[in-house]
Amino acid sequence: MGETVIEKIIHHNTGKKVKPGDIATVSVDRVMIHDIFIPFVAEKFEEMGFQKLWDPDKVVLIYDHLVPASQLDDTRHFHTGDAFAEKYGMIHVHRSDGICHQLMTEAGYVKPGDVVFGTDSHTTTYGCVGAFSSGIGYTEMASILGTGSMWIRVPETIKVVINGKLPENVMSKDVILRLLGDLGADGATYRALEFTGSTVEEMSVSSRMTMANMAVEAGAKCALFTPDEKTAEYCNVTLNDYQKSLVGDEDASYCKTVVYKAEDFVPVMACPSQVDKIRNVSELSGIPIDQVFIGSCTNGRLEDLQAAAEVLKGRKVADYVKLIVTPASRKIYRQAIELGIMDVLAEAGAIITHPGCGLCCGRTGGILTDGERVVATNNRNFLGRMGTSKVEIYLASPKTAAACAVAGKIV
Repeated sequence: MGETVIEKIIHHNTGKKVKPGDIATVSVDRVMIHDIFIPFVAEKFEEMGFQKLWDPDKVVLIYDHLVPASQLDDTRHFHTGDAFAEKYGMIHVHRSDGICHQLMTEAGYVKPGDVVFGTDSHTTTYGCVGAFSSGIGYTEMASILGTGSMWIRVPETIKVVINGKLPENVMSKDVILRLLGDLGADGATYRALEFTGSTVEEMSVSSRMTMANMAVEAGAKCALFTPDEKTAEYCNVTLNDYQKSLVGDEDASYCKTVVYKAEDFVPVMACPSQVDKIRNVSELSGIPIDQVFIGSCTNGRLEDLQAAAEVLKGRKVADYVKLIVTPASRKIYRQAIELGIMDVLAEAGAIITHPGCGLCCGRTGGILTDGERVVATNNRNFLGRMGTSKVEIYLASPKTAAACAVAGKIV
């Protein structure tokens, strides 16, 4: 019997062939802790009696959700994080350099075939480079910090095959939203999503990141793309034989296979207040909006800002509509400046913020109130996510979001 990608990664890590349902203890290649969880991780780590980190070089602490501080207690997280990092010799600490999931791959912390855990549900993002990455709680993270290992139950795999060429105004965000609508919010619970097909092969690493990021919205444990030359260039590595082998075998066992023709995709939106409540944008056309948000760990990358700029060039944001743009990292911010993308966005009337999570997680930079409606490129539209529980959130691609900003309504 052949192996799926997740089975190959766990096999390589443990030295043992595994099947879905098996319990395996993996050696962890890297972990990420973000500012929201660091006080709880630190407390639990010391409560467990650990005296040192298993490997300080493999631990990354990122301040991204709470910057700039918007509540009185936020600074406690910074002080606790800094004290913990200094006490235990952590060298990888990022203070407002960008969103954790962008930095983990961008800064080279995650490589193809790695096993990575983070204290955020969207840690599934790193599957874009062929890593097994998943979100965990602070107790599990404290345990890894002390031991360097973690137990997992080997997940079943859903194979997603997409072949063909995507229509001009369809982005990978539309693809993953369509899949979420078809699978449902619990349709991939504790399963791996394995993406393949000619459409996927043509996608940039950034586009794959968008899809891996939102896999968790169907309940997925992880999402995996086969490493290729684009991956190698992005990660600045030469793929070894193991990394090249991370493709699902023909005779591997899948619990489900979903097949799409790329030409059938159209721009879609997730409607309030469920990520799997998917409608074609054409069905929603004309609904007035108050705000547009382009950013987050889902769609704040350079190609996303470029796509929005292409729509906005020579146009203006509609009167009484706020367009907020948040790059996913400082590096992306600088690249967008150098390429003139920021000039286009600013001239169109965009409010451009520092890199961070901000509005996506309901903290700073454009919180909405009762009766307001926003089109956003982030990953969740739950009640109260970006303001009060009476805010309506529509999730869309950067191209669609930019078009809506100009029109002042869904188009």
